[in-house]
Amino acid sequence: QVQLVESGGGLVQAGGSLRLSCAASGTIFNINDMGWYRQAPGKQRELVAVISSGGSTNYADSVKGRFTISRGAAKNTVYLQMNSLKPEDTAVYYCNAVSWDGNYWGQGTQVTVSS
Repeated sequence: QVQLVESGGGLVQAGGSLRLSCAASGTIFNINDMGWYRQAPGKQRELVAVISSGGSTNYADSVKGRFTISRGAAKNTVYLQMNSLKPEDTAVYYCNAVSWDGNYWGQGTQVTVSS
C-alpha cells in the first residue's frame, strides 16, 4: 500500500507561480511512475505530467513550457513547478503513483488562478 499527501496549492494571480509537492509513504520501493493529474469543475480528470523512475517525463500539451515535473533524490517525492499560470489551470490537482500492486491517488489540492 502507498499513501500520497499533496501540498502547495492555493490562490494565485494569472502569470504567477506555484509549486506542488507530493510525498509517498508505505511500500514506496515498488513505485514506478509518479505524476500529476487535474480535474476542473464539470470536466474529466486529465493528465498534467508524469515522470518515470528513470526520470523520463511527459506533459500535456496545454502545460508544456510552463510546468516542470521532478522527483526527489529518494524517489518517493514528486514536485510540479507551475509557472505562467492561467485561469484555465484552475482545478483540483491530484498526485498519482503507479506501483506493482496498484494505482494510488492523493486527496487532491486546489489550485485557483484569478484573472
